Amino acid sequence: MPRPRRRRRDRHDRPESRRLEADVRVRGGTHHTRPGRHALLRGQARAAADRGRGGVRRRVRRLILPAGYPAEVTAFVTDLDGTLIYRGGEIGPRTRAAITRSQAAGIPVLIATGRMFRSVRPYLTQARIEEPVVCYQGAAVARPADGVFLLHEPIELETAREAVAALEEAGHPPNVYVDDELVVSHHTAYSRAYANFQRLPVQEVGDMLAWLDQPPTKLVAVAEPDEIPALRAQLEAHFDGRLFITRSLPHLLELGHPAVSKGTGLHFVASLLGLDVARIVAFGDAENDVELLREAGFGFAVENADPVLHPVADGFCDGPLVEGVAAVIEATLDRLCA
Repeated sequence: MPRPRRRRRDRHDRPESRRLEADVRVRGGTHHTRPGRHALLRGQARAAADRGRGGVRRRVRRLILPAGYPAEVTAFVTDLDGTLIYRGGEIGPRTRAAITRSQAAGIPVLIATGRMFRSVRPYLTQARIEEPVVCYQGAAVARPADGVFLLHEPIELETAREAVAALEEAGHPPNVYVDDELVVSHHTAYSRAYANFQRLPVQEVGDMLAWLDQPPTKLVAVAEPDEIPALRAQLEAHFDGRLFITRSLPHLLELGHPAVSKGTGLHFVASLLGLDVARIVAFGDAENDVELLREAGFGFAVENADPVLHPVADGFCDGPLVEGVAAVIEATLDRLCA
């Protein structure tokens, strides 16, 4: 499996005089505001983009791309939830139009998500995206046309069973993903909420350790946001690098094969399509997007992104409420036509 290459130049060596207009902000800009009374919430305690606007949609003005932006863009790659769409929402009309325009210009728009493939497929159909999609935090790359996994790096079975036991002992029996199916030992309020969020059926199997006889693609622990840090620390100390552990939402702790991330998934897709990763522009909002932004040629963190993205982001753009990803795509294509 292709592994990430080191960046050719240090981000700190890039120009700091990034001219911006309206909706693209550079690292270090003042893009956070105190949430208003009527702020839209994303998930559990996750603020939607543009809190200061109180959740009011405003028109995205035209923007000037920042200095350091690739002179030639070969592809865009974007996270889904919280970046391209709201939780449970749809891809906006402006974004769909921007994707169509980009595709017509020969610049594909790729998806890199933590979701399982079957929950991503409706969005791919909606946006008419035919390129391979990075799923499961990079543990799988699937072909949209038929769902065939072109890449699959599941967790080793014994490690997975050990993790299931540890999570059950900690009081957080995990969601388990096998063969693109979501499986739980017993239904809980958390598993039902997660299934509703993903719009997926859930299989209840009883004794998970007795049932699990093949390597799962990933495990997800669902808990209250304030419980996640301690649980994570416990798992990281116990598994000591044998698992890739990341947070996708404040209440979701995700476990995968230690060699995978959205960054490795991006490199795999780029290799398949013959794309130069250094000329790919990425968008993300959460901790599980760190590797994606780090590996891409230029990375945008959307407004109100997890602060952990700030050190690896080259710039900031608006979130899905005002279709900020579309604004960047439009500006890139406008520059091609200038």
